[in-house]
Amino acid sequence: MSYLVLARKYRPQSFADLIGQEHVSQTLANAIATGRVHHAFLFTGARGVGKTSAARILAKALNCEQGLSSEPCNVCSSCLEIAAGQGQDVFEIDGASNTGVDDVRDLRENIRYLPARSRTKIFIIDEVHMLSINAFNALLKTLEEPPAHAKFIFATTEPHKIPITILSRCQRFDFRKIALPRIAARLRQIVDLEAIAVSDRALGLIARRGEGSMRDALSTLDQVIAFCGEAVADEDVQTLLGMVDRRLLLDTTEGVLARDSRRALEAVRRVDDLGHSFRSFTQELVEVFRALVLLKVGAEPGELLVTTPEEEQEFRTLAAEVSLEDLQRMLTLLMRGEVELATSSYPRLTLEMTLVRLANLPPAREVAALVRKLEDLERRLVSGGVPEAVAKPPTVVHPGGAPPKKGEAPPPPASGQGDWQGLVAHIRNGRPLIASLLEHGSLLALELPRLEIGFPAASFHLEHIKEAAAQATLKELAEAYFGQPVNIKVVAVEGGAGGRPPSLLEERRVQESDRQRRLREDALAHPMIKAAQEIFGGEVLEIRPIDKGFV
Repeated sequence: MSYLVLARKYRPQSFADLIGQEHVSQTLANAIATGRVHHAFLFTGARGVGKTSAARILAKALNCEQGLSSEPCNVCSSCLEIAAGQGQDVFEIDGASNTGVDDVRDLRENIRYLPARSRTKIFIIDEVHMLSINAFNALLKTLEEPPAHAKFIFATTEPHKIPITILSRCQRFDFRKIALPRIAARLRQIVDLEAIAVSDRALGLIARRGEGSMRDALSTLDQVIAFCGEAVADEDVQTLLGMVDRRLLLDTTEGVLARDSRRALEAVRRVDDLGHSFRSFTQELVEVFRALVLLKVGAEPGELLVTTPEEEQEFRTLAAEVSLEDLQRMLTLLMRGEVELATSSYPRLTLEMTLVRLANLPPAREVAALVRKLEDLERRLVSGGVPEAVAKPPTVVHPGGAPPKKGEAPPPPASGQGDWQGLVAHIRNGRPLIASLLEHGSLLALELPRLEIGFPAASFHLEHIKEAAAQATLKELAEAYFGQPVNIKVVAVEGGAGGRPPSLLEERRVQESDRQRRLREDALAHPMIKAAQEIFGGEVLEIRPIDKGFV
């Protein structure tokens, strides 16, 4: 007697057996119960998730000899024939082998005739996206106005390849990938029925290999049973499937989280000794850290987490030891290392350095503390809690008067006192335009009552300050500031800044440049900045002072 593979032997026979597709089962069952059955269905989804099985179950429900029901009896001749793929009025067509317009024309000719013995004639076309454009066009009219006795069920893994004119005439059902715990639970039921001794851990590995496909998982289970017999050892499953030992992945993760570089390097040695691909190992390690992030973000990650209950408990223990910020940074570095492994000439060294970097990654709380300090400093600056700049023009206090308030020009000094900076500040309070002109001039002499100011020859500032109105205003303000008559002389100065005293504007630029240089040196030398560069792998492009009192 020929052997029947597990995927066929345990194929779903009712809507209740469709694991992980309850949204499809309930909708179809309700449609049958209420008599609202559409004439064309489109089942889409990954391979091995139950599309063809659902099509056969729907066909049985529509043609069951016990009557139209959402639950076929599975004992009448009609149900048994359809389950075996031999129903006289249920036509299963392979879209990949019948792609031409002539095949569709034959199908249209067949549709015209009433069912031979069943209630409904059903056409199941698998991989329907393989039909040619002409074949789809030939099918279009039939889908638009089908005979009452005909139903169409299309199945495909690539719905985007189907013309929109066909899609618009079908009820579409998207089949989901099946969660790993549900696949593992179904595998446990099957191995118990088959009297196969296998651990939950081994079933978890088999279910993970299925990648959301029940059929692929059952095919893998068939392979394992053929290799191991009725007693399946965990090591045999791991060897047969070429998968990295989950214990090795957990040991590596524990070493990284414990900041133990030696333990992390020992894990790389074990990976090399076992002959695993460094890149595959890194990819599985990425999945482990992803699981930790998911558990840290939400207490119940649900189907987002592809693990067995035992693994989930181990992951929860690990996740409790590390912050979410650290996990995110580690995951970023791991993904970057996985990309580097694809082109690295030294894959073992690349993996070793990635794990060492992870094990020595500074905790995120140090960076967070630095950010908090900067934010606190900024708040103090805004509220005026930081002292004024030290490097500013000296304040001259008027005899008998109060010192100037912040932002005000200094008051006129006593007779014979005062300086060039104070004069310009005093003039800015009343005539800011003249003060801006004076900032571009150089003080050549200040020996009261003589005041001599030099400007570059033929400059804009020289021409404007020599105007009669400007001269009169300047003289008035200067005499008010110094408290005595002032003889002002404005002259043209040849040559660059090296041939004359610097102007106030040039002095300020030099101070700002020196300040910026020292600010950059101090910032780059700060250990927190160095740590941030190491963590994020970036460079400092700009340093913007927030403390105007820095000198």
